[in-house]
Amino acid sequence: MNDDHYMKLAIEIAEATKGQTSPNPQVGCVIVKHNQIKGIGAHLKAGEWHAERQALHMAKEEANGATAYVTLEPCSHHGKTPPCSDALIEAGISRVVTASSDPNPDVSGRGIRRLRDAGIEVVEGVQKERADRMNRWFFHAITKQTPYVTLKFATSLDGKIATATGESQWISNEKSRADVHRIRHQVDGILVGRETVVQDNPSLTTRLPAGGKNPIRIIMDRTLRTPPDSIMLNDGQSPVWIVTNAGASQERKEMLIASGAEIIEITDKDRFIEEMLEVLGRQGISTLLVEGGGTINDQFLTRGLFHEVIHYQAPVIIGGKDAQSSFSGAGVQQLANAPRLLLDQEEWFDDDVKRTYVYKA
Repeated sequence: MNDDHYMKLAIEIAEATKGQTSPNPQVGCVIVKHNQIKGIGAHLKAGEWHAERQALHMAKEEANGATAYVTLEPCSHHGKTPPCSDALIEAGISRVVTASSDPNPDVSGRGIRRLRDAGIEVVEGVQKERADRMNRWFFHAITKQTPYVTLKFATSLDGKIATATGESQWISNEKSRADVHRIRHQVDGILVGRETVVQDNPSLTTRLPAGGKNPIRIIMDRTLRTPPDSIMLNDGQSPVWIVTNAGASQERKEMLIASGAEIIEITDKDRFIEEMLEVLGRQGISTLLVEGGGTINDQFLTRGLFHEVIHYQAPVIIGGKDAQSSFSGAGVQQLANAPRLLLDQEEWFDDDVKRTYVYKA
């Protein structure tokens, strides 16, 4: 067995925790001695033990003289838990292999230095690309202080999200829709525009057979015309935040607050989405899934304010110049300015194909 083998295992363990560690990263740890696995751990939830301490707890005295494979640089600061670098030193770990460096200024490089200063051999960058990809949302949120934004939509082969009459249920098949609920379970917030609420009256909850976490539901509504009797305002499943322009009708605000909504007012109309993302970041939203229509998608597109696209494509052709497109509005005016995306993953759900793209501005 080699370093790649054990690091791949640590990453697989961490990948299984997607959606439950925010605002903390996904981290896995495997402790190996004499080519035998002595301890395995993963960070499961913010405020709980980190992966290294989980693995050390399992390994007990076998950790002395062992190698620890950690997907992210061990922390060196006191947060909600003590530093993991100290725990590795105290346990007698003789060698540490890491994948990703931590961009958190409280950690970056310090954990590695502390280990080396204690005489521990440190090997960096093993399976770095895969580990970085796993935590790309965390790296963005910690460095930019705004959410990692994913645009999600389902279209026909010709890029339509609804017919000219507005019919959209259902373009994608049942398996694709079930996958969307899995994604909702993994994000902090889900965003739609007011028109989606008016036309579809969605719940935007996570509906999985074994249950799941409901994201915070966020409505972009510059004029506060969201109906107070909307399902999501009355189901009590998770908080609803309505983002609007400062100075919106006080009467409408009070009506929506009485229905259970929290109102977030944006002061700069010209930077509405930018300021909204800044506020959401301060409110602890690290991952944001945008499930709006073509107009909302277009606003994120033209401002370059997205990081990932999830596209479900069904084998159906709708046609018609008035049928609704996945991106509508002004769009990109010059082809040279159109964002080029990197295909990260492709999956099939019967006849539907799901493609995940990453956008690096």
